[in-house]
Amino acid sequence: MLLIHCPYCDELLPEAEFAYAGEAHIVRPENPSDVSDEEWEKFLFIRANVKGLHFERWRHVHGCGRFFNAVRDTVSDKILITYKAGEPKPDLEKLLAELDR
Repeated sequence: MLLIHCPYCDELLPEAEFAYAGEAHIVRPENPSDVSDEEWEKFLFIRANVKGLHFERWRHVHGCGRFFNAVRDTVSDKILITYKAGEPKPDLEKLLAELDR
């Protein structure tokens, strides 16, 4: 079972408490009507499909209801860290160095 830490509730809970909400840090175009069809398609549908560390967005649907971000290793399915929405991406090199300690 995948356990996920909600950074708002500060609890480690089963995955069933949460809903996956896609790739994190996707920026919506400021003026969607000014964007070409190809750019709009990329915004809506094209996402990274990395093997390794991936920035994801989750929602604590059976708790506080808030969205937050996570760094998950797609190979091991382990979540390395969660952080509140709006916070900057963690530095992966620094994160990995701290985990190696």
